[in-house]
Amino acid sequence: MSNINVTLQEGILTLEMNRADKKNALTRQMYQAMADTLNEANQDPQVRVVRLTAAGSCFTAGNDISDFANRDEGNQVAEVSAFMRALVECRHPVVAQVHGMAVGIGTTLLLHCDLVYCEPEVKFVLPFINLGLVPEYASSYLLPKLAGRRKASEWLMLGEPFGADEAQQFGLVSGVVEASQLADKVAQVCQSLAAKPQFALSHTKALLDNDKDAVEQQINVEMDLFIEAMGTEAAQEAFDAFLNKRPVNRDKFR
Repeated sequence: MSNINVTLQEGILTLEMNRADKKNALTRQMYQAMADTLNEANQDPQVRVVRLTAAGSCFTAGNDISDFANRDEGNQVAEVSAFMRALVECRHPVVAQVHGMAVGIGTTLLLHCDLVYCEPEVKFVLPFINLGLVPEYASSYLLPKLAGRRKASEWLMLGEPFGADEAQQFGLVSGVVEASQLADKVAQVCQSLAAKPQFALSHTKALLDNDKDAVEQQINVEMDLFIEAMGTEAAQEAFDAFLNKRPVNRDKFR
């Protein structure tokens, strides 16, 4: 079971993360399912827009830590990388609907969506530094461009949660919508996009993505460093402390 629900209706392809009991923590299978769906969508003339949503109370808690900690060398990276590249290469507009928490890649993937709407209570967090890791998904390149170097440094070096208002102020989200109206707002946006002339729409997206080479290069650089960081004592200590619900040993977390 992939824990990804996929539906196509009136040109709108919806990918719903559906592992609500685990706060939609992403597994290798979930990454691969989303990658395959996005790649297939590029070849499907019926698809006009991609909508990214999540079931339950949380958009996503990020990567499944136990999956990362217990992975075989190389296995985890392949599926994550496949998803990253599939989203970057998606030819259709991607609209994200965010609620609850967006942790780690739950926030960085939004940098590769075209429009993002969230509820007022949502919390974003880029916790990589607190796990002994480095930024991923070109966030070290895109966030400074989007929010400025100082704010990007705050988000990535401190790793503290921030809210919807701050996310909108610095351009991470397109709009903040009351929770009761969020789904309807995103549906309306998707319907509007689906009704646009498709040649003009797809090429407008392509023209806006005019730094794709730099983004892909940064993804590669970050991925190499991310894999290296996962092997450090600090990261191993952070993972073990998280999994065993104990305080981090600061002597090892350096």
